[in-house]
Amino acid sequence: ISAFIVGVSLHYKKIVQNEWYGYPEEWFPSVSATIGDKYPERSFFMLFIAITSGPRFALVGLWYLLTRKPGQTLPKFIFTMGIFRTLTCGGFTYVTSTDDHQWHDIFMISYIVATLPWTIGCVALSPPNPKAIRYRKIIASSFFGTLVPLIYFFIQHKVHRVPGAYTTYAFFEWSLILFDVAFDAVTAYDFRTFQVIIKDVQGASKGYVQWLPK
Repeated sequence: ISAFIVGVSLHYKKIVQNEWYGYPEEWFPSVSATIGDKYPERSFFMLFIAITSGPRFALVGLWYLLTRKPGQTLPKFIFTMGIFRTLTCGGFTYVTSTDDHQWHDIFMISYIVATLPWTIGCVALSPPNPKAIRYRKIIASSFFGTLVPLIYFFIQHKVHRVPGAYTTYAFFEWSLILFDVAFDAVTAYDFRTFQVIIKDVQGASKGYVQWLPK
């Protein structure tokens, strides 16, 4: 969101420009144009992706610990997909469309494809929490439903060169981002009953504690 605000404020007409049309036919920037074309909005996005990468990996790991069961392979598969999609997120973030358009698209498409099994798997493995399950199903349905018009308007832009099609595509592209973040945020309902304890089992900290003033 910070990258979007900065981009629209500083380079509005430049980031709504695509290979066929510009303003006023196209008037809303795509995710790729916002995060990859201009400074400083590109740097804002990269900074916040770096900050959130740790929590994203932690979420994947904690979800695996919460849902794993002896003899089940699905939690391991979903864990692998979670790691993969996080890495591909870094791929399309740091390899921008300006740097290498082909690899940027490969990473972004890979991220969307990996999100499908991740989403379905998380719904299937959800603990018996009716509120979390309901939110996951609603958000997952919205995510999958958005893919159809997303692909349609991308074809209208890329193949048929319809004016304004890329602007409509951009709205659905941003919607995918919001649904993706919202879906992962639902895990907060499940983690309320999940406790992580960090314990000094060797007593390495005792010597330091003894030196503290009483």
